[in-house]
Amino acid sequence: MTSAAMPSYGVLEQTRSDDAIASTAEEITGLGYSVIDSGYSPQEVAELKSIFDDTHRKYLDLHGEPSLREIDEHNGVRLPLALHARFLDVAANDRILRLVEMLVRNKFVLNQQNGVINPPNAAKYNQGAWHRDLPYQHFVSSRPLAINALYCVDDFTTQNGATFVVPASHLHESCPSVEFIERHAVQISAPAGSFIVLDCMLYHRGGVNRTPSARRGVNHVYTCAFIRQQIDIPSVLGGDLARPELSDLLGYRYRLPRSIPEFLAMRRR
Repeated sequence: MTSAAMPSYGVLEQTRSDDAIASTAEEITGLGYSVIDSGYSPQEVAELKSIFDDTHRKYLDLHGEPSLREIDEHNGVRLPLALHARFLDVAANDRILRLVEMLVRNKFVLNQQNGVINPPNAAKYNQGAWHRDLPYQHFVSSRPLAINALYCVDDFTTQNGATFVVPASHLHESCPSVEFIERHAVQISAPAGSFIVLDCMLYHRGGVNRTPSARRGVNHVYTCAFIRQQIDIPSVLGGDLARPELSDLLGYRYRLPRSIPEFLAMRRR
């Protein structure tokens, strides 16, 4: 929120921060990360905990838990919105979409949605290595190309493996040195029902969960429309979309044309 005028001189330009979303956007631009409340009621937050567990069990049954364990994919759910409509609501959270629109400043799509589980008792966790959410990329851009919004199903704490970040690392092409990371990495605590939001070029990792309970989240990556989706969401959901107002967000407008006539038809639309 806007605070009292600060003493200054020689300042010709200053960023405005008039509400929570603008303040969050400023933190992401400068530091690469922030936390924002989802706006969900305590009842909705509790319901999502139950829905998450039911969806994970359904996912394991659908794809076979032993097979998923072989490829280290058992501690998550790929595209949970395809299994339960409430996850589509989370992906279309109004505060997050307003924030992404402010940051990306371009047409954007939901590139991916993944349920993530940090297992209890310090078990191995495949998100525990430092990475960018646009992996293998070493460049910087004047505006974000992609935003990560991690919905906290549970409280994210220092004990249960809350996310670590290297502040401002989205502004530099190279991954920081081990010494720099050890000195400057910070761990983000956040309550259930909030979103941890990152510039996708920010280096981050999950922490070690030393508690007896799993730490759960739902990760979303929103990208400029020209970046291909992790999974072709329109193909998964099909043409009979329950909420047609979300067709642009889900990528229906930006599908890869499979022929010249299809390209021309898309241009005509």
